[in-house]
Amino acid sequence: MPSQIIISNISSSARLKYVKPGYQFLANHFVAWISVPILVILFIQVLSRGNLEILALLNSSHYGHVQILFSSFLVISLSTLYNKSKRRTIYLVDFACYKAPAELRVTFDAFIEHSKIILKSEPKSLEFQLKVLERAGLGEDTCLPSALHLLPPDPTLEACREEAEMVIFSAMDSLFLKSGLSPKDIDILVVNCSFCLSIPSLSSMVINKYQMKDSVKSFNILGMGCSASLISVSLVRDLLQVHPSYNAVVVSAELMTTIFYQGKERSMLVPNCLFRMGGAAILLSTRRTFCNIRAKYRLLHLVRTHTADDDTSYNCVQLKEDLEGNLGAWLSKELMAVAGKGLKLNLTALGPLVLPPSEKILYFMNFIARKISSSRWRPYIPKFKQAFEHFCIHAGGRAVIDGVQDSLQLSVEQVEASRSTLHRFGNTSSSSLWYEMSYIEAKGRMKKGDRILQISFGSGYKCNSAVWECAETVKIPTGDPWRDCIHKYPACVPQLIKSADQ
Repeated sequence: MPSQIIISNISSSARLKYVKPGYQFLANHFVAWISVPILVILFIQVLSRGNLEILALLNSSHYGHVQILFSSFLVISLSTLYNKSKRRTIYLVDFACYKAPAELRVTFDAFIEHSKIILKSEPKSLEFQLKVLERAGLGEDTCLPSALHLLPPDPTLEACREEAEMVIFSAMDSLFLKSGLSPKDIDILVVNCSFCLSIPSLSSMVINKYQMKDSVKSFNILGMGCSASLISVSLVRDLLQVHPSYNAVVVSAELMTTIFYQGKERSMLVPNCLFRMGGAAILLSTRRTFCNIRAKYRLLHLVRTHTADDDTSYNCVQLKEDLEGNLGAWLSKELMAVAGKGLKLNLTALGPLVLPPSEKILYFMNFIARKISSSRWRPYIPKFKQAFEHFCIHAGGRAVIDGVQDSLQLSVEQVEASRSTLHRFGNTSSSSLWYEMSYIEAKGRMKKGDRILQISFGSGYKCNSAVWECAETVKIPTGDPWRDCIHKYPACVPQLIKSADQ
């Protein structure tokens, strides 16, 4: 008898195992299931008629020359109007990420030794920084600019410009080498960096360095935080609709020299522990003849949301208070309370654009059930992992990645690129998304037709997302920032042990 129960349980679980995939297949291919039988029936009806009946039917449909000419003109006019109103496809031709030289590497021991000298009169602040490093998820190979290796650090404007030239010019050189374009081929240049307010601007510095043409349209974006890269892509997307034959370059970088803090306020010491050197250059275009041959990805959707209400303002204040006391709360609850609201707002707008019909049906049925039923139905959270093959979550810290992973119910492999980027390069601000894309390429996982979701968080509070589709299977690159360490990842990062004070 017990064996029969076990066998029945196994058989029922096996049946349930195939119910969900079966439902998803039927729901996602509903149109095909309806249209194919109809076409088969029509085809059979045509074959059942004799040749004479078919010829008689064709001969009975006579049209004059005027009707044919008018119909042709109408079809051409409607096709032209549709093509004009349709947004042009934005292609990501290629991108390049900056990799700092080995001599700029900053280990935990070196960071703490420097902090002991800078904060020698603040032992509690030093202990605080050590706890942040232990919990942040960074590895021992992240890098800081040379000005911050000095004792005392030298965060001057001149040092900042030296870092900018090192990061931006290196990424641009690599991009031109990979794409085969020259600086004269660039029509739009967008540079985003939140904290470096230099004169002349960073975009002017790039134009002068590469002797770009006088007609290049340049933009310098400041103060947008870690979400600035997708904001820049959004700006380029709109510009390329007006100038369809242009090539555009987006440069995303955060210069560490400008944000290094030497005081004792704990809320200001956190960026010292998390942020590291990094930058990326991205080539975008709408030229089909050029992009059909070289482009790696095409942009499907880009959603920008901005959370600005009393609750978020309160959470930001509470966040600062938690920094003075409970570090564990800051690295989990309060941080994700702010990010979670922005993520929910963004995914609510993105969901109808990307979710498969099976998830939309389940969400709609759950919504109706909660409206008409007196019982307490839990809201259905759509499974976004069914819409994408890859996820690039802003590597802002361990808590950010953990929070998004839990919210979207992602697997360990689906957040591997984000955790590996955080471990190897640290929080590189707005450029972290491109290090993650590069990681997926370096692992040989980017296949034709794969869809990638990028999620970034920034000051404001902003949450932006972009959906890309892989145009061609990407060959494992040889000149990317992961070439000498990709075999070490995914790295084993110890889990945090939660104590009573957290």
